[in-house]
Amino acid sequence: DSPRVLPSYALRPNRNNNIFLNTDLENQLKAFREKAADAMPGSDWTPFEKNRSLPPERADIVIVGGGVVGWSIAYWLKQKEMIRDGVRVLVVERDPTYSQASTVLSAGGIRQQFSLLENIHLSMASADFMRNINEHLSVLNDDPVDLQFNHSGYLFLASEKVAHIMEENYSTQRYAGAKVALLSPTQLKEKCPWINTDGVVLASYGLENEGWFDPWMLLNAFRRKAISMGVYQCFGEVTGLCLCQYHRDKVDFRRIKYANVQMPNSLEYQPVECAIVVNAAGAFSGKVAEMMGIGLGLKDTIAGIPLPVEPRKRFIYVVHCPNGPGLDTPFLVDYSGVYFRREGLGGNYIAGMSPEEEEEPETNNLEVDHQFFQKIWPHLAHRVPAFECLKVTSAWAGFYDYNTFDQNGIVGMHPLVNNMFFATGFSGHGLQHSPAVGRAMAELILDGGFKTLDLSAFSFKRIMTKEPMLERNIV
Repeated sequence: DSPRVLPSYALRPNRNNNIFLNTDLENQLKAFREKAADAMPGSDWTPFEKNRSLPPERADIVIVGGGVVGWSIAYWLKQKEMIRDGVRVLVVERDPTYSQASTVLSAGGIRQQFSLLENIHLSMASADFMRNINEHLSVLNDDPVDLQFNHSGYLFLASEKVAHIMEENYSTQRYAGAKVALLSPTQLKEKCPWINTDGVVLASYGLENEGWFDPWMLLNAFRRKAISMGVYQCFGEVTGLCLCQYHRDKVDFRRIKYANVQMPNSLEYQPVECAIVVNAAGAFSGKVAEMMGIGLGLKDTIAGIPLPVEPRKRFIYVVHCPNGPGLDTPFLVDYSGVYFRREGLGGNYIAGMSPEEEEEPETNNLEVDHQFFQKIWPHLAHRVPAFECLKVTSAWAGFYDYNTFDQNGIVGMHPLVNNMFFATGFSGHGLQHSPAVGRAMAELILDGGFKTLDLSAFSFKRIMTKEPMLERNIV
């Protein structure tokens, strides 16, 4: 056989005058060609090593908080942009594991049984979105979104003391178009034979678009779709906001120039120049507001009014009761404040109750107070006799972004920081309202006003004027 002829650049004599194939040179040439291509105009090549986890240096809109509300806003902003990458959106989330995120630690319920028209409309719009979720959030070549929605509805129970409130709420809900039915104690017993109707004067049951779903599936569906549309994601913490100040009509206004994003477990940070900041930081949005001096001004001035949102810890207990209510069990909310719903199959349920104001637990951790269940159990066993024999198998805690002013969301722009928008303070119903709130925020930012649902009643103005919008159906 004739010898194989090697190209001249692959031949090199060594000290022993031997000839061999110089693969190292080939690899170097290949790397050089790739780097040269990267360095062509339009590329982002730099001779300095990049930290790929850093956020971009510039963004049109920075969303602080990568929970379900933040990612919903990001999705709707991209959905409304006129051209691809017309709006550069960055979502900053400080918990890369989402192990402490309020979204995934919630009970996952959705209901239309609220007392305010705005909340009912938010629930109805969000339920419609979830019913057709794959028309909105499907991603090419990815599996369809499955929220594991259980349509068993919500069942509220009222005592004689609060039955008139339930009737008023029912009228409001029906006026808004929600499918809800009132049940007498006899009708309630027929529907739920396992229930003890002692003390129950009236019950309200959601006939459609109510139940519960997997919170993580909704969050991840929004996140996956938004990223596919060009949203930037960064795991880090916004630790500072640089402001410029200007004076107009004897009022000091401020505007955010950039946000400092601190990388996790690192001293490294990235200033991100931006046009708009959305505060969707949930339970910790009050601290983000303080970075701009909100609430730190003189008393009895607008600058001295804080964002009234703080973390409130809530416990959820998983219990096992083999003889408990069956597969058609609704999400039951007793007039005592205790709630429970089925959790999967095999006689498992989750239960909880909000503590009294003077019993609010510390919020510096997510540890569970297992003794608190002793206050829940008697109510459970009274309402469902089968629960006299149950076993607590696990428990977890999560934070509400609790609005201390009126337990309702704060949606819109701050009057003195004209490029800071709020989407926070939902006090436990942010998850279920996230699809509709995200759309409303995108309309407010890009269109200059609400188009589909008017949420102007949830603006910061009501806090300034001390006019609360009290929601009477908080769980």
